[in-house]
Amino acid sequence: MPKHQPSPSHRFAGSVVWFLLTALLITGCSPGAAPVPVPSPAPEVAAACGELVKGLPAKVLDAKRRKTTPESPLTAAYGDPAIEMTCGVAPPAGMAEAQSQCFEVNGVGWYAKQVQNGYIFTTIGRTLYFEVAVPNKYSPEANALTDVSDTVQKHDKLVTPCI
Repeated sequence: MPKHQPSPSHRFAGSVVWFLLTALLITGCSPGAAPVPVPSPAPEVAAACGELVKGLPAKVLDAKRRKTTPESPLTAAYGDPAIEMTCGVAPPAGMAEAQSQCFEVNGVGWYAKQVQNGYIFTTIGRTLYFEVAVPNKYSPEANALTDVSDTVQKHDKLVTPCI
């Protein structure tokens, strides 16, 4: 008795199903674009921030860079939950009184504010205000700053060092 051979159209259909399932698995594992609010700085600040954000590393705390929504040259995100980075933000409330709370990581001064799900770090003493929001999952959260400090030094001029 001859063996039943699938017709070419059945083999093609099987290949399509396999391809679609593989694509769904790959897409399902990807966190997608991270929602990151976009600031509205002055044009010269936006231009400088665009260069800073473009210069950020491919990974922060071993988390890969991912897209942000809405797309903006002023924002970046890494990992899931997202480590959010925003350039051109307003100085955080309370930072002016907290100069004594400035701490330095690789030559960059930061102001830290604890929030419900982690920390928000903002550069101090530089031309631009660059913010890094790090969820508790990445504890100790300040370690993320070591991965971005070189880029901040290169693209954001020092005005006043940490005291």
